[in-house]
Amino acid sequence: MQEKFTRYLENFRLYLLAERGLAKNSVEAYIRDIIQFFEFTDKDPVKTETGDISRFLYSLKKSKLRPRSIARKLSSIRVFYKYLFSEGYIDHDPSELIETPSIPVYIPVVLEVYEIEKIIDAVDTSDPIGLRDLACIETLYGCGLRISELLSLRMEDVFLEDGFIRVLGKGGKERLVPLGGRAKKAILNYIEKGRPFFEKTKNPLLFLSKRGKKISRMGFWKRLRKYVDMAGIKKHVTPHTFRHSFATHLLEGGADLRAVQLMLGHSDISTTQIYTHVSREYLKEIVRSFHPRG
Repeated sequence: MQEKFTRYLENFRLYLLAERGLAKNSVEAYIRDIIQFFEFTDKDPVKTETGDISRFLYSLKKSKLRPRSIARKLSSIRVFYKYLFSEGYIDHDPSELIETPSIPVYIPVVLEVYEIEKIIDAVDTSDPIGLRDLACIETLYGCGLRISELLSLRMEDVFLEDGFIRVLGKGGKERLVPLGGRAKKAILNYIEKGRPFFEKTKNPLLFLSKRGKKISRMGFWKRLRKYVDMAGIKKHVTPHTFRHSFATHLLEGGADLRAVQLMLGHSDISTTQIYTHVSREYLKEIVRSFHPRG
């Protein structure tokens, strides 16, 4: 059985890479989930029954795994069995009748506009480090980037005259994101007055560390934490909070959901819709605060 399972798994890996075009990390996550499932069942994949999947999910629930993680593992199993069915290895899909676990709606932490202004005002731009940090924060919030996307930006990805940046997102997918006026000004100041201080040797990256290398995620998070503390913000703020705030503020201002999806680089609009929950909470708060019968 082990030899047959290994063959199925390798063929499935190739399918995910070649036909579905998934990134290597995503493929490995699928493979880990499938291996975990078959270590639990200890069965030939073609002999799996719906009850086997149900028992596996129940064991995950008993182990206190979060519903979102259980749903992800079920998704991996479904994709695997759809693949086996489409290739003719099985004559029915045992995952077809399994219901997806209900997932509580996650409402992300969002900063108010005035809180973002306070964080930005805490940055001392009288030296190159401050110019760099301001450009990082303005770009993070002004473009809704993931921290990995921000720190991987190259000089050639910035089109100041056109007002765009080119972002390499998850799965190696490129997207163009508009540059707001403040972010554009902060990047220009950094490039002209700050970046030469950091560039010890030729480096294609836009944002550089003191050593002239790529800034680490932890390094940037520590810098950001400093400014959050200086601003007196008590919320739990991470770099991703600025991405949440970017999306929420756009939707509150009346932006189209599809446009926000494109700027965030979400492949599925349902991922973007989480921010409509935040906006609805904002609207409810407005009614509670200002309506005479709120």
